[in-house]
Amino acid sequence: MSNPSKKSNPSSKDNLQVLYEDNHVIIVNKRAGDIVQGDKTGDKPLSDVVKSYIKERDDKPGNVYLGVVHRLDRPTTGVVLFSKTSKALPRLNKLFAEKDAKKTYWAVVKNAPPKISDTLINWLKKNPKNNKSTAYSREIRDGKKAILHYSLLKQLDNYYLIEIELETGRHHQIRVQLANIGCPIKGDLKYGFDRSNHDASIHLHARELRFIHPVSNELIHVVAPVPSSDAIWTACDT
Repeated sequence: MSNPSKKSNPSSKDNLQVLYEDNHVIIVNKRAGDIVQGDKTGDKPLSDVVKSYIKERDDKPGNVYLGVVHRLDRPTTGVVLFSKTSKALPRLNKLFAEKDAKKTYWAVVKNAPPKISDTLINWLKKNPKNNKSTAYSREIRDGKKAILHYSLLKQLDNYYLIEIELETGRHHQIRVQLANIGCPIKGDLKYGFDRSNHDASIHLHARELRFIHPVSNELIHVVAPVPSSDAIWTACDT
């Protein structure tokens, strides 16, 4: 991965911020409240928004192909990668399955973490009735091993900015593992924060994505700007 990373300047149309695009992939900066793929709510997913964007921009007469590679929780913001071709999709899926795509997140929490940096290892068990996961310190039946690495980046007036690198991708992993060390994410009522954000977001942002392009073999490195309308996020990025 010594090749220089390939980037493009972010562009925005109809509130869709495109961070990078070529013939095979498109990467966007998800807003809080967007769902990546359709669900039982019936709300228009981000995948359909991206399809419409490509169709209108390129004046395509037929259907637009778009493959969902990974997802972010609805209240979370940041980098989301889609495949524009059937050739690239299985290769991207393999990259993510084999953990060759490197994802970095930012989280704003109220309490200082117990250590400046650490590796958290838990076994997570999901309760489908309340769509919530619980973290355990030892292996349990039906539990899935979850590993992340964190470091304290910045102390704000009333909060702390933590950077997280995921080694596994479990249900609500960052949210539950940070809460488990006494650092629930700002706005995340489900995992112990004391009040919600006014826009129903949580202060968790998929900040960076690095991966080898499935066709060109170039290193793609994308950084997603934090939500510009949020004063706390703005303070994190200055």
